[in-house]
Amino acid sequence: MNLSSISAALTTLDLRSCLISRDNRLVLEHYRTPNTATELAKINSCTKSVLSALICIAMDKGLLPQPDAPLTLFYPQLSLDPDHRKTEIKLEHLLTMSAGFNWTEFGGQNSFPRMTRSPDWVRFVLEQPMSDTPGARMVYNSGVSQLLSAILRQAAGMSTAKFAEHYLFGPLGIKAYEWEVDPQGVHTGGFGLKLRPSDLLKLGQLYLQEGMWENTKLISPERVNRSTETALHVEAPYRGGYGWHWWTDVYTSAAQESSAASQAYFYARGYGGQFVYIMPELSTVVVLTEDQRRKKKPPVDVFREIIAPALLAP
Repeated sequence: MNLSSISAALTTLDLRSCLISRDNRLVLEHYRTPNTATELAKINSCTKSVLSALICIAMDKGLLPQPDAPLTLFYPQLSLDPDHRKTEIKLEHLLTMSAGFNWTEFGGQNSFPRMTRSPDWVRFVLEQPMSDTPGARMVYNSGVSQLLSAILRQAAGMSTAKFAEHYLFGPLGIKAYEWEVDPQGVHTGGFGLKLRPSDLLKLGQLYLQEGMWENTKLISPERVNRSTETALHVEAPYRGGYGWHWWTDVYTSAAQESSAASQAYFYARGYGGQFVYIMPELSTVVVLTEDQRRKKKPPVDVFREIIAPALLAP
């Protein structure tokens, strides 16, 4: 591991923060300004991976059924839809973004902006036409994340944020956060959460430890592993695979010819350069937060071009 090369590279980048933990020990901590460490900041679509953790906890507690449960269990009106494929949608299809809705997040149909301008986001998503058989392919869709947040509220009898306070944020010691809601008061499942970089590191560490935190099991190891394994391979412009609202990939070093040069990892990602990377074989968690609106050049893939090679260096 070559931390000095990472530190040197950080001087030329305008990251908000970079935190690296190995073997549950913080080995690198970089902030743009001293205030960045304590400021709440948007994590954008990393919110999806936080929601995934909450769904796993709810399943472990029996508040939610198993992942093969049909969506009609929560929205029976789908049985009346003329497209029978909607009755085939399961909870896992929402988690893997393979529900089959005809959806283009941005551009094309501009589905995400249209949802956020609608008076009822959940209804908007449920009424979208189908383009695929559920489970056939992954299509990035923040609308299904909103369905999951609404389902969690319905099943748990409390808001998504309150559930997080009880079963995730509280145990992790996350005391400060902000979370947006839709017009019906459902916390946004796909974006809208603000956290500190150190709290993102806690989320990554929890997953590295397969759901254990200070000798307490917050999420079952079986659920952690299932949610972070590749369920479907993704299509361009994305790379790698997708699990339950977690991305998966493999980094291979061209400079080394050993098995250690190839490392599987999974990660949360959010618009503007927000990332939480977990590398199980290296017992390492990496958090990057950024504000690409400050960038004048195309963004660097900081993890794959700078951090991963340094972590694998002799």
